[in-house]
Amino acid sequence: MPAPPPSPPRLLTRDGKATALRIGLRKSYWADLYHFLITTSWAGLIGLLVGFFVLSNLLFALGYLAGSPCIENARPGSFEDLFFFSVQTMGTIGYGKMSPVTFWSHLLMMIEVLVGYLWLAMATGLIFAKFSRPTARVLFSQVGVVGPRDGVPTLMFRLANERGNQIVEAQVRVVLARIETTTEGETLRRFHDLPLARERNAIFALSWTLMHPITPSSLLHGVTPETFAAWDAQFVISVIGLDETISQTVHARTSYVASDILWNHRFVDLFSQLADGRGAMDFRNFHKTEPLAPALRQPLEAAVAGAGDV
Repeated sequence: MPAPPPSPPRLLTRDGKATALRIGLRKSYWADLYHFLITTSWAGLIGLLVGFFVLSNLLFALGYLAGSPCIENARPGSFEDLFFFSVQTMGTIGYGKMSPVTFWSHLLMMIEVLVGYLWLAMATGLIFAKFSRPTARVLFSQVGVVGPRDGVPTLMFRLANERGNQIVEAQVRVVLARIETTTEGETLRRFHDLPLARERNAIFALSWTLMHPITPSSLLHGVTPETFAAWDAQFVISVIGLDETISQTVHARTSYVASDILWNHRFVDLFSQLADGRGAMDFRNFHKTEPLAPALRQPLEAAVAGAGDV
């Protein structure tokens, strides 16, 4: 079977982030600063907090310098002494070696203490909010496969819970996104839910193979790799559930394009039994697939060839 042509860009990246470029929107970090700080990387957040701390101390040191001499025991005109006095003031350290002696320095010190309290409160809140965000560590297979399952051609994807706990009452959806043309000749992308053999899992602890039977009532009945390419087909998979450890809702999602679907393949088995009778799950085989034997390929190819394109 010939390989399908290269697929267009994904709707979502592998880790579930949107890839579309937004044009024409007024982008202002100040308009949604909290969301920006929460969603930025840890390195970005720490860098911004450190940058604000250093910059504010530099500005206050310039303020003290403008009223100099106003700090007792600071060397006259020493920006270094004034900067580190500012750091001690903002951090409420107060070693007792340097202290304000004029009204200007006392006023500036009062303002700086207030700024330091606000900075500490915001930094603590942001770090805690970012650290406590509920996340799911769901591993999605790199590819999907189409092969017979109980004699029925089936589209399959595999996912696993990378953590040692359970995601209870997990729910999963598989959505087919394809290009369609309306009666009026308008080309648009439509999304279709694909029914699964099992859409809920009471205890998602290990692995979960998602199966969409390609029956005569299925939207995929009779499709081929060429059909997927003509549709600009993409599959979006999302899973949501309750993390038993933190008792909060977690979710994860990913996408697959037409070239990610392997026909007449099956996933390599993950489970084995140890000598002591315990079961084992080998994640080294998680993304591996193997081609079907010719005897198993024939029913699938016959089903596809006999149905015709949708």
